[in-house]
Amino acid sequence: MNNTDKVTYKRRWIILFTVLSATFMSTLDGSIVNVALPDMSSKLHTPMAGIEWVVTGFLIVIAATILIFGRLGDIKGKTRVFSFGVILFVLGSFLCGLSNSLVFLIAARCIQAVGASATMATNQGIITQVFPPNERGSALGILGTFVALGSMAGPPLGGFIVSAFSWKYIFWINVPIGIAVFIIGLKIFPKSHRTDESLDGKGSLLFMISTVLLFGALVQGQSTGYNNPIMISAFIISAITFIIFIIIESKTELPLLQLNIFHNSLFSISIICAFISFCAIGASNIILPFYFQDTMKLSPAATGLFMMVSPIVLSIVAPLSGHMSDKIGSEVLTLLGLSITSLGLFLISTISEISPLTMIVIYIIIMTIGNGMFQSPNNVLVMSTVSKDKLGIAGSVNALVRNLGFVVGTSLATLLLYNRMSHKMGYRVIDYIKGRDDVFIYGMKYVYISAALFCIIGVCLTGFRLYNNRIKRNRSNIN
Repeated sequence: MNNTDKVTYKRRWIILFTVLSATFMSTLDGSIVNVALPDMSSKLHTPMAGIEWVVTGFLIVIAATILIFGRLGDIKGKTRVFSFGVILFVLGSFLCGLSNSLVFLIAARCIQAVGASATMATNQGIITQVFPPNERGSALGILGTFVALGSMAGPPLGGFIVSAFSWKYIFWINVPIGIAVFIIGLKIFPKSHRTDESLDGKGSLLFMISTVLLFGALVQGQSTGYNNPIMISAFIISAITFIIFIIIESKTELPLLQLNIFHNSLFSISIICAFISFCAIGASNIILPFYFQDTMKLSPAATGLFMMVSPIVLSIVAPLSGHMSDKIGSEVLTLLGLSITSLGLFLISTISEISPLTMIVIYIIIMTIGNGMFQSPNNVLVMSTVSKDKLGIAGSVNALVRNLGFVVGTSLATLLLYNRMSHKMGYRVIDYIKGRDDVFIYGMKYVYISAALFCIIGVCLTGFRLYNNRIKRNRSNIN
């Protein structure tokens, strides 16, 4: 896999389909579980506060291990690590379906998450290494489409399975798909190339501790309050271990995270902009369901339909923008995409409890078109700015930033929402106030304006990146 020319046109598209199947399976599993949480809570006799760890535990394990698998992909071979992830995800899914207690279910979800992490850390690296530069944008754009399709198919499919069968089948559905992906991968993937390098054990442990404490405090703090002494301690220890991690990585000969990849300003700015984008989208995704159900008084089914608008638009725009990036380059598209995302977020901040649903849908479409235009070209920039021996760690950093952005965006959005609602009411608010839709709209407006302003920072960064690169090209042409 050192040379894309050695992989025939037909074969690399079969490889892409195999990678996409595992990606679809992982994203489908993430969205399908949310629908089943109430039923799982009832059947396992567990309160919602406990059953939510089925989702958050999965996310935390992925965040804590994804850099490790990215590095292992560069050491042991990306296709080998990817295949290991697929089979572990299948095992975890099978065990989830056998669960009869919350503890067993969370443990099985952690196994599943380790498998998902291994596939997420290596999928972009495999695609980048197999596809030549003139096809890379299209391939990564299709990857974005399958992520959107997995998210889109989850809620209706999950609702059907839970209604017709049992919540356990939402996990067992992964088993035949995963086995097929594993078998096809064995036959079609090029042979992995191993190196004599070793994994940075100290860095891996420090990163896991820092990430688990950070994510755990971000999630748990929403219910216990971020001023809780335990939450504050978790944030402080997380920061200290992360600082020690960075110091050790800068001195280690073969680190977990090769910090010199951040010396490339194109890579660093692309990663920062990706984080900004996912924060904004994460904030929107957590607020809109409350708006549709509590403010607009729509049923859960109708809310699900409206929430599918964004994935549908993304599934169309992402491959188009990826294809366009192959033709005209990625930098202009990322600038335009973040600008349109900012516009959409500002427009959504203007809606109220009497706004027409058609207007809201139009604003969501505008926001999602911007997001779709940004994501695929930005992935191309991230993966095209590093050498082949660093594709694994670059892909895992990109995937880590996506997960971190969603969690930070969700946490900050709810924190700001309830802060502004509390300010409006004159006492602490941690839930939707029935009969006071105006109070929710007041808080929601601040969330969307803040998200839009955050995206404008990304617009400025991408504009600066575009300007600098054009100056460099002009100088090179003169010379």
